[in-house]
Amino acid sequence: MPELPEAEVVRRQVQAAVVGSTIDRIWIGRDDIIRQGLESLSWYAGARVVEVQRHGKSVVLICERDAGRRVVVAELGMTGLLLFARESVPSEKHVHMIMRLANGPQPEVWYWNARRFGRLYLLDQTAWQAYRQRRFGCDPFTMTEVEFVDVIKSCRGRIKAVLLNQHRIAGIGNIYANEVLFRSGIHPHARGCRLSRRRIRVLFDTMQRVLEEAIRLGGSSVRDFVAPDGTRGQFQDRHVVYQKKGAHCPNGCGTRIQCFMNERSSFVCPACQKR
Repeated sequence: MPELPEAEVVRRQVQAAVVGSTIDRIWIGRDDIIRQGLESLSWYAGARVVEVQRHGKSVVLICERDAGRRVVVAELGMTGLLLFARESVPSEKHVHMIMRLANGPQPEVWYWNARRFGRLYLLDQTAWQAYRQRRFGCDPFTMTEVEFVDVIKSCRGRIKAVLLNQHRIAGIGNIYANEVLFRSGIHPHARGCRLSRRRIRVLFDTMQRVLEEAIRLGGSSVRDFVAPDGTRGQFQDRHVVYQKKGAHCPNGCGTRIQCFMNERSSFVCPACQKR
């Protein structure tokens, strides 16, 4: 958490608020939050933000200055937030970057991360290309159904582990893996290579529908997540199995949702989710 829907909500708000703005300067609270490119920090002063992208669970600001182009990659990790206003910051102790902007509607973007599993990267184009290749698998919204079937059929491991593997499918975390598998009627321990192509196609369609609905509702605000403008998501109100241990199955089968630990906590209806 945040996962793909939350990162996409962040991307859209940041895109609308900062594209066209000029970076005045970037304040860094602690050097070790910059995993790569700290020596290039001064380059960004005077650069213009021309685009904001999402890759997996990361938000990427594309910056131009003179004839050069560099990026700021903000990994959200488990607790990372990009925020516009000081009032939205849960605790200034965990503010690791403040990007001060000119010529746009938002004067600042704050990077907050309590647990520091996420990091920041300041990369030129060569380093950015290498970063993408080693970090991100296919995006759930740009991969085709055929590509998705091939990814799943090529995996001998458990299907939930495949969905969580960012090098195969980028952006899905524990919340959405649980929701997608339940709604697809697939047990998290099912082996990808043993699933029929029909069931994998159902999984693909369900994955896209769930992620699209979550984005429309502003993501899932569990634990710390809020959007850059400080608003909370509403998709947590649509969760049907995540953190519902002991509740009756929403399909009405009479079985109670079980929880077990493996690749993170899994919430399962043993009657409705078949291997």
